[in-house]
Amino acid sequence: MFRKLSLAAAVTAAVCPSLSAAEKPQATAEQNIERIDVTGSRLKGVDLEGAQPLTVLDQDDIARSGADSIHDLLKDISQLRGGTGTFSTSQSGGTSNSTPAGQSAASLRGMGPSSTLTLVNGRRIAPSSFAAGTENFVDVNAIPLAAIERIEILATGASAIYGADAVAGVINYILKDDFEGFEVNASYGDSLAQSDESKTQINLLWGTQLGKGNLSVFADYYHRNAFKATDRDYTKDPLLVIGYSYLPKLENTPNIYYYSQRDGLELPAPGCKTELVETEYGEQICAYYGNKDDYLDSPFESLATGFTFTQAIGDLNWKTDFFYSHTQSTAYSSPAPINQIDDSEGPYALEQSLFIFDQADGSNPLLEQLYIDPFNTVNNRQVYGFAFDARFSDPRTIEVESDNMRLVSELEGSLGEWFWQSGVTLSRSKSEQVAIAGVYNRFKFHAALTGELCSDGQIASYDGTTLNCAGDATLRPFYNPFLLGDSTNDATLALTQQQPSRSGKSSVYAWDANINGELLLLDAGAVNAAFGVEVRREELEDIPSLDSQAQAQNDYLVDVFGFGSSLAEADRTQWGAYAEFNIPLSTELELQAAGRYDHFDDFGSTFNPKLGFTYRPTDTMVLRGSWSTSFRAPSLTQAGVKLRTTTSTFDCGANQAVADLYCMGDGTEVTVNSLELGNPELKAEESQALSLGFAWSPSAQTNLTIDYWQFNHEKVIDTNMTAVLDRALSDAALRHCNLVPQGQQGIAYDQQLCEVTDEQGLNIEQQGADLSEILDNYIAAFDPRDSELYLPLSRDHVIPLENTGSQDLQGVDIKFDHRFALAQGDLTLRFDATHYLEYERNRPGSDAIESLVGSYRYPENVGRVSLAWDSDNYYIVIGANYTDSYSYDIDGLRGREIDELEALGALNAQGEREVDSWLVWDLSAGYELSNALTLRVNIDNLTDEEPPTAYGSARGFDAINHNALGATYRVGMTYRF
Repeated sequence: MFRKLSLAAAVTAAVCPSLSAAEKPQATAEQNIERIDVTGSRLKGVDLEGAQPLTVLDQDDIARSGADSIHDLLKDISQLRGGTGTFSTSQSGGTSNSTPAGQSAASLRGMGPSSTLTLVNGRRIAPSSFAAGTENFVDVNAIPLAAIERIEILATGASAIYGADAVAGVINYILKDDFEGFEVNASYGDSLAQSDESKTQINLLWGTQLGKGNLSVFADYYHRNAFKATDRDYTKDPLLVIGYSYLPKLENTPNIYYYSQRDGLELPAPGCKTELVETEYGEQICAYYGNKDDYLDSPFESLATGFTFTQAIGDLNWKTDFFYSHTQSTAYSSPAPINQIDDSEGPYALEQSLFIFDQADGSNPLLEQLYIDPFNTVNNRQVYGFAFDARFSDPRTIEVESDNMRLVSELEGSLGEWFWQSGVTLSRSKSEQVAIAGVYNRFKFHAALTGELCSDGQIASYDGTTLNCAGDATLRPFYNPFLLGDSTNDATLALTQQQPSRSGKSSVYAWDANINGELLLLDAGAVNAAFGVEVRREELEDIPSLDSQAQAQNDYLVDVFGFGSSLAEADRTQWGAYAEFNIPLSTELELQAAGRYDHFDDFGSTFNPKLGFTYRPTDTMVLRGSWSTSFRAPSLTQAGVKLRTTTSTFDCGANQAVADLYCMGDGTEVTVNSLELGNPELKAEESQALSLGFAWSPSAQTNLTIDYWQFNHEKVIDTNMTAVLDRALSDAALRHCNLVPQGQQGIAYDQQLCEVTDEQGLNIEQQGADLSEILDNYIAAFDPRDSELYLPLSRDHVIPLENTGSQDLQGVDIKFDHRFALAQGDLTLRFDATHYLEYERNRPGSDAIESLVGSYRYPENVGRVSLAWDSDNYYIVIGANYTDSYSYDIDGLRGREIDELEALGALNAQGEREVDSWLVWDLSAGYELSNALTLRVNIDNLTDEEPPTAYGSARGFDAINHNALGATYRVGMTYRF
């Protein structure tokens, strides 16, 4: 027969090698037909080993990895690498576009976290109430590492067994149970740099027999310090000087906005603390670069506890597992830009703000270069001043606390020769967010600029003659953005700060039941079957405070600068029924068949089948394959989003007509402020998955598996501003002057553009208007800058979620391990890699298909190799993770950035550039001093490799596929009582 491996070693684990086979107890034939749950099947008591490409991480893998969290443990698995779906706290930030602070998600094949089903002990867990964009996901940081016995990963479609979300596959976290004794694990780690990015962890595990069962209790504490871009020489400064922002921090003195300068050029105010930067217009400005405020990893702390309880009650087995976790994190985004009250560029300050630059003779050279114009204050008073460019000094900073709990209780027993199981699940995730710094009220700030702010932080009233404050409050002096180091001035600014909050809750209530056993007997063996039903209720709410919501009655202006929000409420009831069969057709060939019917109260019904086979031509080889369909109903956030304040990006490289009107013909990508809406017409995403492969064990020491996989993923849900711009070319209902009216959708154009017509006298809002003629006439009428010869957009374009298109993926997974049994110990070589053959999707706003394999963030090859030495009481493992090179999207850069790249010699003869491949070595070792005490040490990035340079990236490197920590170490111990 095909050589039996222990379940934990089935089909070589993807990271950090396990104990050698000689050290692991081999399963006997009797053990292999016990009722063991295997991810991807509901059948029990059936030998399904090798039937599907399952990756398993067991206790030895976890211990040797040096991981402090679930994300750390999964990050080197090839099926989870490549693409942008998997994210960690390094992508956390203080804005609505950032991933939720302190949270991480796992995404198989880069297809997005909402396409990967996360299970704990084979059942669901509540997703985070804060979505990543509009994708709901399970925060893997909420799952305590101390509770994990093993992790099983099935990277192929599994909706026929588990229902929605299993489009790309399943990650199943199996909790510890049946533990006896007391165990303490503690570790400390840090980088080898001078900065402090230390990590501390301690977890406890206690278990005992209790009656006819067991009680296992765990507790886990983890703390991690922040990691800033300024902590490394290669990330603290910008790679491209030309990648500046015109908006310096207030503490670095603002620039004078070009519109107020008589020559139409931006001017620096005296006193800029950094070296002036020359722009493409020859201006000298006080610039801003985001490196100084970038946190490459946010501070994080978690505390978790829980238990698993099993008990035999007569012929029944009762099992209950519970865990609770509390996480706390702080996240940062660059300081918010300061705009006018209506969010247009160039806020106005009083003329007298520049009197501080008067010369001794009474002259003021700076003021003499400016236009002084009338403008209206918050109280609609007309005053005189000029426009400036700046951002606030402190980063937008938020604190997030999350509480997660999950309780499952089940009964199982037998009905004759059939085994049944039924359980209930209650899972909940609650998060609270508050902005603690760097967020300012736009109305109070503009009131402060013109002396209309009171000492109690409220805006003064105006009776047509006099400004008045309520009660004992007095009028503050006007805030002068050019006056530095003045305590009175700084106190006025502090009164304009605001602390918007956000509250979310996600809940899952479920009941399930299944029964499985031998259905009938054929000549080749027994046909085993499983039948099951599931009823599930899901609820989600994500409610931001009113001061961070965009509201139509206020022209969609958010009360605070640069701080969006997502308002979503939804609930869903779903029920499903499934059947699964294992049919032996001969002693060598078995057929697996499954099907599941699901009904949603808001999205109708769906049926998803799965067919598979296993063929064992010899005792040492198994051939396997499967085909299945999968689906993903819109997530609760996608189904229930009422209004999301965010940004949208349109790709001029995907649509030449859009490029000609909005990008001066270039293929750049442009990001603008927008509002996302839910869409009642959304359809469920659908997918077909195919897997073909083999597993070969020519000896007890050697295993090789090769699996081809393919996904055809359709009706992918996202926003598509490029497509909306394209539709707006011929549909005037999508074109709006200044703002999109309430209840409508489309693009908002600058009010000046609406004063221009085409040759027929039609303006931008009228059907049949020639937009090219309108652009030409706008340029002739208003003479914009040479870099702004496009249709000017306003703000807050209203973009619906829609089924934007499809993506097709295919690739090959290869795993190999060989153990050399030597007299002094075992030497084990392991190799695990994924090769992407295809990753194609339609470009947003275009029918063109783009190939992502080898493009930015989509390496063609990823893999890991390791060599482990295992002796009686110690082990040493050296390993390396490889990420292939890939091209950088030069077309998406601005012309000034390309010019600098050419000057640096960073482009090849074809005007292209690649992000270099990355090979990172690691070392782990452990020594068992006694039966009670084991010591471990891990060193990651052994040779202190810097991440490959990615010009044009704000961070200077690809934070998804690489990291900038450099060499790090971790020391740990395990003590067993």
